[in-house]
Amino acid sequence: MIDGESHYFAGQRYRLKIIEGSGPSTVILHNKRIMVLHVPPESPREKREEVLLRWYRQQLKELIPEIISKWEPPLGIEVAAWGVKRMKTKWGSCNPDKHRIWLNLELAKKDVKCVEYIVLHEMVHILERTHNDRFREYMDRFMPSWQMLRDELNAPR
Repeated sequence: MIDGESHYFAGQRYRLKIIEGSGPSTVILHNKRIMVLHVPPESPREKREEVLLRWYRQQLKELIPEIISKWEPPLGIEVAAWGVKRMKTKWGSCNPDKHRIWLNLELAKKDVKCVEYIVLHEMVHILERTHNDRFREYMDRFMPSWQMLRDELNAPR
């Protein structure tokens, strides 16, 4: 969490610029190149990271409802609840019985198309629990490019 580091948002790489001063801690993007992190003077790394993670969470929480609303009618389902949390090994998870989905906070760093793929993927699990032929048929029907997006998400950076 120092000046010049690379950080990602919505699939775009940004160089971090830290500005210390009074006022609220915020993140502001400039020119699709610079991520400005406003923090109190001499903020420790943990505090800086907390500000950035809170901002990532806010960005996802603004994006996800629109994606869910887009896919509920074609799928013929409703998502009862959703949330964002830090996950170590998965991009998302679903409880089909409760129509609840969880999304990985790290998705904020990925292209919006990839976020949409994961949201749809988890919503399809409400219709089909496992990654069987029926699941793949749903994905092929609703998002023909899903395998390309999956590969993009899982490719090393």
